[in-house]
Amino acid sequence: MAEIAGFVGMSHSPFATLLPPEDGDGPGAKFLQDAERVRRAVEVLAPDAIVVIGPDHFHGNFYDVMPPFVLGVEKAVGFGDYGSTEGPLPVASSLAWSVHNGLSDAGFDPSLSYSLTVDHGVVQGYEMITGGTALPMVPLVVNTAAPPLPSLPRCVALGHALGAALRSAEFPGRVLIAASGGLSHWLPSNDPRDPAVAGERRESLIHGRADVHAFAAAREPRVRAMGGDPGARVNAAWDGWFLDRLAADDAAAVALLGHDGLEDRAGTGGHEVRCWLIGQVAAGLPLVWTSYEPVPEWITGMGIGTTFPVG
Repeated sequence: MAEIAGFVGMSHSPFATLLPPEDGDGPGAKFLQDAERVRRAVEVLAPDAIVVIGPDHFHGNFYDVMPPFVLGVEKAVGFGDYGSTEGPLPVASSLAWSVHNGLSDAGFDPSLSYSLTVDHGVVQGYEMITGGTALPMVPLVVNTAAPPLPSLPRCVALGHALGAALRSAEFPGRVLIAASGGLSHWLPSNDPRDPAVAGERRESLIHGRADVHAFAAAREPRVRAMGGDPGARVNAAWDGWFLDRLAADDAAAVALLGHDGLEDRAGTGGHEVRCWLIGQVAAGLPLVWTSYEPVPEWITGMGIGTTFPVG
């Protein structure tokens, strides 16, 4: 049977690669230094596989079909956005099937992909936590981009089912669970029902799959234009409260906020904490080590939390 080695939650941001700190005290420097400490701790932990829970930013999923959860079971391909690895990534296929079967038995219907495209929402954290792309992964993509999103209680329930599936999996090794998702941040709407989302942009959110590279090329300048603003909104107080709740093993308190309560406090991008909730609940352990740096220049709070000590 598989053994859960622990959980790591880690923020991601395109600007971690687009706008790296110029010195050891620059914006994002503390986050990157602490992320390296986590990588060394994971190296000591020596897991045999990793489940990576993260969002997609309209590189793999679009509103022609928008599933709440997608599980990769055979092949994963990095899109290669914002410096993340492009091309094939190793998948722990037998473990992925065990996860699928366990979630199905628990009453979930995760969408299945034999060839899953994953962007920096999955790959950036995977690379920073493991130091490369060699550790076999099970990618689980959660829709956090725009409604309809899976409810927060549904994500907590999925976490419990994921933990049970992993513990009963006939996988002869130790499995690390990782969540990749920003804390509080405010992004432009991606909701096709929003009147502000119109014209070519709305068309791309629905039909971008037809030419995903052209869509990404058109979108990237808009993303780049948001970076570098020291006045960008980040709710550091809420980010601290969120990390404290996971350290108290109290994901239920976050779930009680509901969709609107979460968005009021953490912004439209803050919905990515669904990935953290799923992962921490699956591990069944409270955070014992955290790191945090508000980085408005990267338009998000950059947090890290682990269920194991980090030296």
